[in-house]
Amino acid sequence: MRLRFPTGEVAVRAEGAEEVQGGFRLWGREVRAYAPSRVRSFFRHGWQSWSPAAWVDLAEPPRPLLPLERRPQADDPWVLAQGAHWGSGLGALRVGEEVLLLGALDPGGRVLGEEDLLLGRYAGEGGWFLAFGREEEVFAAYARHLPGRPGGRPPRVWCSWYSFYREIGEELLLEVLEGLRGLPFEVFQVDDGWQRGLGDWEANGRFPRGMAFLAEQIQKRGLRPGLWLAPFLVTAESPLYRAHPDWLLRDGEGRPVPAGFNWGVPLYALDAGHPEVVAWVADLVRKAVAWGYTYLKLDFLYAAALPGAEGEARYREALGAVREAAGGSYLLLSGAPILPSLGLGDGLRVGPDVAPYWDNEDRTFWLSDPTGPGLKNALRATVHRLWLGDNVHPDPDVVYFRTRFNLLSPEAMALQRAMGWITGFKATSDPPSWLLPEEREALWAFLEAEPEVERLGPYRFRVGEDVVDYGTVL
Repeated sequence: MRLRFPTGEVAVRAEGAEEVQGGFRLWGREVRAYAPSRVRSFFRHGWQSWSPAAWVDLAEPPRPLLPLERRPQADDPWVLAQGAHWGSGLGALRVGEEVLLLGALDPGGRVLGEEDLLLGRYAGEGGWFLAFGREEEVFAAYARHLPGRPGGRPPRVWCSWYSFYREIGEELLLEVLEGLRGLPFEVFQVDDGWQRGLGDWEANGRFPRGMAFLAEQIQKRGLRPGLWLAPFLVTAESPLYRAHPDWLLRDGEGRPVPAGFNWGVPLYALDAGHPEVVAWVADLVRKAVAWGYTYLKLDFLYAAALPGAEGEARYREALGAVREAAGGSYLLLSGAPILPSLGLGDGLRVGPDVAPYWDNEDRTFWLSDPTGPGLKNALRATVHRLWLGDNVHPDPDVVYFRTRFNLLSPEAMALQRAMGWITGFKATSDPPSWLLPEEREALWAFLEAEPEVERLGPYRFRVGEDVVDYGTVL
C-alpha cells in the first residue's frame, strides 16, 4: 500500500493502516516502510538510558561493543549481536530535508534501518506509528502517541555520587548537608554506597543510626530525602542470591542470565516475571518511603527487562507495581528501557553518566563502547532524546561547577549547564566545601535562573540571551 503524507507518498507493507494525528498507525508483527529515495543517515535509538541515541551513517557498519560481559548493561544484547543498524523501539531515515520515522507503540519493538527501508519487528505483538516530515515535527507527533505526561517541574537535586562515589557515610553527608544552607536545593539524594550490598538493602556500618535517622536530618533542613536503589540486581555474594536461587532470571537451560559487570563482579538479574520478586521489590520501595525517602533513584532497571525487547512487557508490569508501592514519591528511573518506562516514572535518565572529563577515548574508540561515563556521551544521547520532554522529565545528569577534581574545560561546563536549563532538570554533586566563592555563586545562579529556551535547530538553542550549539562538538 501507499500512504499519502503532506510531504509525499511512502510505500508500506503492513497488515493494516489507519490515519491518526501526525501520521499513520500500522498493524503487524513485522512492517516495512520504504524511503522515497536511498539515504545514508539512520536515527539509531538505544534501548535504555545509557545506550547511544544518535544519527549514524548507514555506510559504516556498527563495530562490536567490547568486552562481551558489558553488553547486557550497555544495550539490548540481541541488537548488539546483529552487526546491522537496529534501533530499539524506533528508527528514522533522513530523506533530504525530511525524516521518515517508524516507532513502536507497544513494548518489544525493534527497527532496522537500511538505505531505502525501515523494517519494524516485534518480539511479541503490537502497533506502529509512521510519520514523514520535518524532524522536530515527526518526533513530536510520535511522542504524542506514547504514555506519560509529567506534571510540574523537576526538583533541584544535590546527589552524592559524582563527588564521593561509594565512599559515603553518615558523618560526611551530614557535613555536606550543613554546607548546603543558603543554596536553593529541594532534594538531598543519597546515592550508591549506603547499603550492605546488592539485594541487602539495609544501612552499612558507615550509617550507624540507620537510614531513617538520616532522612529525618534531611527533612529538618527543609529538603526532601532521596535514596538510590538498584532493586533488580544481585551478585553471587548477595544473601538474596543464596536464599532465593529460584528468584534469578534464567535462560532456557536454567542458567542465570548475565546482567553485566560492575563493582568488580558479574551481575545477575532478579526475574521480574516472578510474583514473589515483584512483591519483594515493592516491599523494598515501601520500606524506603517509610524511612522518609520520597525521591527514589531506581537504577540498573534494564535488569528487569533482560534479555532485551523480549522482556519489555514483563518489565513494564513489574514497574507498574513499583509505581503503586511508591505512592506519590518522585521516581527517577536510570539504566531504564526508555519507551517501556514512559508513564511510570516522573524523571528518566536519557544518557550515560557524566564525568569530570569530556571522553574516555580508550573505551569509546578501542572498545566501541559509547555507553560509559563522559560528558560527550551524556550530551549526545540527551540532545537526541529531548523530544521525550512532553512524556517525562528528561534527566541529563548532574552539572559541574567545581574546578577541583575536574578536567572539563569552561566551554564544556557551559554546554552542560545549558542542558540543565533546556531540560529543566537541575542537579549537581559538588560539595560546597569544594567550591570557590565564584563557583558557589555560579551554582546558586544556575539553580535560581529560569531562562527562556528556544530551539533554533536540531542542535542549536537560544538559552536566555546566549545561543548554544551542540552540533559543533557532537
